[in-house]
Amino acid sequence: MAIATPAYGALPESEHSSQLRKAVIASTVGTAIEWYDFFLYGTAAGLIFGKLYFPNQDVLTATLLAFGTYFIGFAARPIGAAIFGHYGDRIGRKATLIATLLCMGLATFAIAFVPTFASIGIWGAVILTVLRAIQGIGVGGEWGGSVLLAMEWSRTHGQRGLVASWPQFGVPCGLLLSNLAVLAFSAWLTGDQFTTWGWRIPFALSIVLVGVGLWIRLGILETPVFQKLLDKNKIEKAPTVEVIRKQPREILLSALLRVSEQAPFYVFTAFIFAYAVGTLHMSRNLILAAVMVAACVSFISIPLSGHISDRIGRKKMYLIGVVLTGLFGFLYFGMVDTAIPSAVFIAIVLSLIPHDIQYGPQAALIAEAFTPRLRYSGASLGYQLASIIAGGPAPLIATWLFANYHSGYAVAIYIAACAFVSLISASLMPDYTGKDISVEYDEE
Repeated sequence: MAIATPAYGALPESEHSSQLRKAVIASTVGTAIEWYDFFLYGTAAGLIFGKLYFPNQDVLTATLLAFGTYFIGFAARPIGAAIFGHYGDRIGRKATLIATLLCMGLATFAIAFVPTFASIGIWGAVILTVLRAIQGIGVGGEWGGSVLLAMEWSRTHGQRGLVASWPQFGVPCGLLLSNLAVLAFSAWLTGDQFTTWGWRIPFALSIVLVGVGLWIRLGILETPVFQKLLDKNKIEKAPTVEVIRKQPREILLSALLRVSEQAPFYVFTAFIFAYAVGTLHMSRNLILAAVMVAACVSFISIPLSGHISDRIGRKKMYLIGVVLTGLFGFLYFGMVDTAIPSAVFIAIVLSLIPHDIQYGPQAALIAEAFTPRLRYSGASLGYQLASIIAGGPAPLIATWLFANYHSGYAVAIYIAACAFVSLISASLMPDYTGKDISVEYDEE
């Protein structure tokens, strides 16, 4: 059972404000750590894993196989959402988030010690794939809990977009940290040293970040929303099953509206390494630096988008981002295909802004659509199901499209198709901006 904590009404305003700050910090820092782990793998898959774990293949096949192991992490995310969503709605947001942090962190640490093909043959790739699956399970349960931990401490209905956007802020933090780690060690070591053993250091260092995240998350209280459910004895026995039965439409729409956000994101942050470095023969450090600057831009554009959604409406803000993403893909590849360093740098830096216009309000848009006692399960399932149809296949699809059509514009058309899917789905999604979302399905 979850540990009883003071209900919302029992907390003085100053204490509630303090807990809100702690919850936002704990969500953001913990999410940043988990995304550092997840993105680190994506960067390594695009730059290194093909050579080390599939050396007997040609460059294109090795890249596809490396991105295949990358996809496993996405396929595992809905499993993590179902597992941890169940416990998040049963025993509480805080305890579940501690478990997801440990799951992700320990798997990432272990990747640092996986032997290569030269040492144990194909078993190296097998072990890598298993650890990637564990990563996926951990991050699959992380998002829903981190968003609810922040959002359910929100004091008014009019600030949920901004408050829920802060855990989303953890994504560019993790992206920046992971690319910074790879850039630092690749610059410090020779190319052979980095490829042979230097790439392992950023994975090993993740254990330090896990310790920091664990310390922060242990110091917060359970959310007042979940505590209210405990006090009223309204905990579901099988919340994952129940939310699939009660709110299947919201789960499906949540997954589909993410297609235009998630698929382009992994084209812009993972596929670009294999494309720009491997195909266009550009500097690896230039691409790493550009992605890091893009992540820094997201530090502003994500919370700003969440805040604006509190003013103009969650759905309207999201649809603006969808349209911009669909159009931007053509400009992006038009600039990248020039192979002019300055043009490529600018394209990458700008690439996450249309994404962020969606990602900022997305957390609240999805989480608000589910009833409180099923919210962790429902939001997690909807959010993570997109990983199978969008994020996971994106680098594979992009690589295949370029191999067949020899043009970045083929990938841009793919991004536009993703935007079309999300335009319809987001239009059908309910919008609870500024409304009370505390009513349960059996109280309506």
